[in-house]
Formats: sequence, C-alpha cells, structure tokens
Amino acid sequence: MLVLSRQRDETIMIGDDIEITVVDIRGDKVRVGITAPSRIAVHRKEVYEAIRQENEKAAAAMRGEIEVIEKGLRAGAGLMNGSARASGPALRGPSVPGVPGAPGASGSERKRA
Repeated sequence: MLVLSRQRDETIMIGDDIEITVVDIRGDKVRVGITAPSRIAVHRKEVYEAIRQENEKAAAAMRGEIEVIEKGLRAGAGLMNGSARASGPALRGPSVPGVPGAPGASGSERKRA
C-alpha cells in the first residue's frame, strides 16, 4: 500500500484520469473529493461490499433458474429425439401437394428434391 501525506486542497493523481483531492480536515475526519470517468465506479468500501454481496445472491438465484430451464430443455429435446414415439402415434402434418419431400407429394416430386 502506498501511503501519502497531503494537506487540504492537495491532490493525488491515479493514472491520467483519476484525481483524489483532500477537501477538508476536521478532527479525525478527512473529506476527499474524487474525480473519475463515469465508466469507473467509485464507492465507499462498505457500499461496495453490500453491492458485491447482492450481486452474488442474484447470480446464485439465476444459476438456479438456469438449471431449471436447462432441465426443461433437455426433457423437451428428449421428446424431439423420438422418446415420445413409443408412447403415442406418430404425428404428421397436413399433406402439401406440389411441395417436394412434403407428406402427400408424388414420388416424382420427391426425387427432384
């Protein structure tokens, strides 16, 4: 950790974009002003920790929801792969004359496809 001494109205630079200025000193409290690009989040540590914990909780909840969705998709994929064929009649769409390869198409139309 770098430790610097600063007086009121003196500034510390971090890189080219971040300025930390000592704004006021009262007793055992120091007020600092921070200038940083909007893409950089600036928080007191206790606020940062609360945000991080909430993000972890939200991510865990999303993982649970994703697992439920994945199970449903896998079950649906099993139905699409033929596991439902043994349990019921095969489903067929309507005949579509004139469309190569479609149910109801003549043999010559199927050959062209």
